[in-house]
Amino acid sequence: MRFGYTLMTEQAGPKDLVRYASAAERAGFEFEVSSDHYFPWLDEQGHAPYAWSVLGAVTQVTERVELLSFVTCPLMRYHPAVVAQKAATMSLLSDDRFILGLGAGENLNEHVVGRGWPSANIRHEMLSEAVEIIGELFDGGYVNFSGQHYRVDSAKLWDLPERRTPVAVAVSGAQSVSRFAPVADAMITTEPDGALVRDWDRERAQVREDATRKFAQLPVCWDRDPAEARRRAHEQFRWFGGGWKVNAELPGTAAFAGATRYVTEEDVAASIPCGPEAEPIVKAVAPFAEAGFTDLALVQIGGEHQDGFFEFAASELLPALTKTYG
Repeated sequence: MRFGYTLMTEQAGPKDLVRYASAAERAGFEFEVSSDHYFPWLDEQGHAPYAWSVLGAVTQVTERVELLSFVTCPLMRYHPAVVAQKAATMSLLSDDRFILGLGAGENLNEHVVGRGWPSANIRHEMLSEAVEIIGELFDGGYVNFSGQHYRVDSAKLWDLPERRTPVAVAVSGAQSVSRFAPVADAMITTEPDGALVRDWDRERAQVREDATRKFAQLPVCWDRDPAEARRRAHEQFRWFGGGWKVNAELPGTAAFAGATRYVTEEDVAASIPCGPEAEPIVKAVAPFAEAGFTDLALVQIGGEHQDGFFEFAASELLPALTKTYG
């Protein structure tokens, strides 16, 4: 299993995120993923810079780590043809270290363009068309497309990397797995669900024989003071337990605050490792390893609490994780 670091755009500004990216590479993380938000989940998080500007800057302060958008929604806020252009540029800037992570998005971020929020079935239809458009543009040449949801008129990417940019797609159940496993290069999800991994491999094996990577994410809250870690995790990450099917539908930070007003510190600490020790994090990784995930990105909760976490990761956490799961 490979271990990565999350550039959490909801909890830090752009300059800090670029600095964290460099520090995470020095600490020994193997890849870095960036959220792509217009809003934070909660007002307490307080940030939402443009992820693609941040990622472009990150390519210039890192040399080794892979970089992923985790995830970009190519449905409403961005047109798929523009996402393809951004991804190809990122691959060139990073010397082929970029993976384009795509998903069906959240109302939280997409509502800002004022087009309304489609049902999950419609969003999956839109994402299917978007993946097709992006793939055709990655193939090179001029692309014309007329679908149910998108049109493309004589588009062409003039700067393409030598290595075709890999595409990972976020899935949450059987419907999205059956739709995207045959066409994606990697899987992204949030839960350590072994059945989802097996379904993905089975669907993909029907069209392609190569093995694919499976990415997931685990929030942690490192702090020398366990009580402060629990307090901060509750303040900034109490939304996480709602699950993706709920989180995708809520329209703004006020909705997330209302939906989580009865979530307690104990509730959050039961699902997020909090405190100064490596062992609870190592144990929290076990379900992902057992489920068959190949890559796990850690989120250190609290934007201004990264530097101590990097020291801890380099000296204790990453060696322990590598020893157990590497």
